[in-house]
Amino acid sequence: MSTSGFAVLLNRLFAKQRIGGILVSLATVFVAFLAGGTVVFATLHGGVGSRLHNTLIAYHQIFDGTGLNWFGEFFRHPCLGFVPCHVGSTNIAIGSAGFDQAAYNLSQTLLQTTTLILTGLAVAFAFRCGMFNIGGQGQYFVGLIVANWVGASFPGMSTLPHVLLAISAATLAGAAWAGIAGVLKATVGAHEVISTIMLNWIAYWIAIWLVGTGGPLLSTTDPYNYNSNDVAQSARLPTFWGTPGFQALDYGIFIALGALVVFWVVLNRTTLGYEVRAVGFNPDAAAYGGVNVKKNLIRAMAISGAFAGLAGGVDMLGYLFHISQSDIPFSQVGFLGIAVALLGRNSSVGVLFSALLFAGLLFGTTHGLGGVANPVVPAQLASNLTWLVEGLVVLFVSAPIVILYFWNVRKKLRPPARPATSASAKEAAA
Repeated sequence: MSTSGFAVLLNRLFAKQRIGGILVSLATVFVAFLAGGTVVFATLHGGVGSRLHNTLIAYHQIFDGTGLNWFGEFFRHPCLGFVPCHVGSTNIAIGSAGFDQAAYNLSQTLLQTTTLILTGLAVAFAFRCGMFNIGGQGQYFVGLIVANWVGASFPGMSTLPHVLLAISAATLAGAAWAGIAGVLKATVGAHEVISTIMLNWIAYWIAIWLVGTGGPLLSTTDPYNYNSNDVAQSARLPTFWGTPGFQALDYGIFIALGALVVFWVVLNRTTLGYEVRAVGFNPDAAAYGGVNVKKNLIRAMAISGAFAGLAGGVDMLGYLFHISQSDIPFSQVGFLGIAVALLGRNSSVGVLFSALLFAGLLFGTTHGLGGVANPVVPAQLASNLTWLVEGLVVLFVSAPIVILYFWNVRKKLRPPARPATSASAKEAAA
């Protein structure tokens, strides 16, 4: 086969692999939602038809809660007229309260999408180097802390340099925090799963202490609520959709989209990305080819942490503005980034759509099921449906990996076949 023919064959194989990955992800989402719907169906009362109907209504309410119905209404009436449109059980007219509610829901979904894109990239980049970064939550906390400290410390600074300084400091802090796990992996062989889990807890308790009684970041104006000082106005990201001060959508969404481009460019168009992927495919072969494996393990973990630290910085400067001790135990965005990366097959485009899906679930189940006047699903199930679907996605996505692992172990444990004797060879030939 000629070189050009081999290249064509290789490109076809890669194309089939990408298509296969997309189909696996779509099938995973379908099965996860089907299983979640089954749970909803089983918890409802009434006949089979009634429960099935209410299950479909529950998913419709989740969809409305995401705000994605805003697109349908907007493009249905591009002239922005005030013609009421019947959608499900609600009338939404452009310019009406229902339309404004859909716009608000969409802005909140996109806010959470921003964070999940960055925490998903934090997991995906480490995966590409053959490592499992479970420390995104701790790296996110470190980014929050540093961004709050920088943002509240220089109130007289101009907006652009202040924002850039706080964002850069949060990104570097996340990189340094994840780099600890990379150094331990490269020098003493400590498994990154264990070290990143421990670093998560260290970051968690540091954050609790910083805004606790007598903590260095405790608010000087309201110390009894265990909050940090608010970041200065000069350090806040500008908003472009919604009411400022009420979690309006800020320019952090464009930072996250830019991070997707950086992720793709670094992995596919740079020497660093080539070495990282080579180590992820086969460390021994990469070392034989002259790649410094230890150096790339550290760099990959540091870059992963940089994405998670950036997520913390964007959230702090975009809409949080302070750290509240009571909110720290409930933050799970770093862990949700694992599901985002797995479902997105560690690709930039996959992470984008996966983050949008999980952000929609997070806000849709809370404000779509829990926020309507007559929810069809019990409130406790509505608040936990996102985590149910997330767990199913991780289970279904990782199942082929587990199956392949045990299949390879079985082949290694199977005793080698003994060579046939001359007599048995003659019998086999006969």
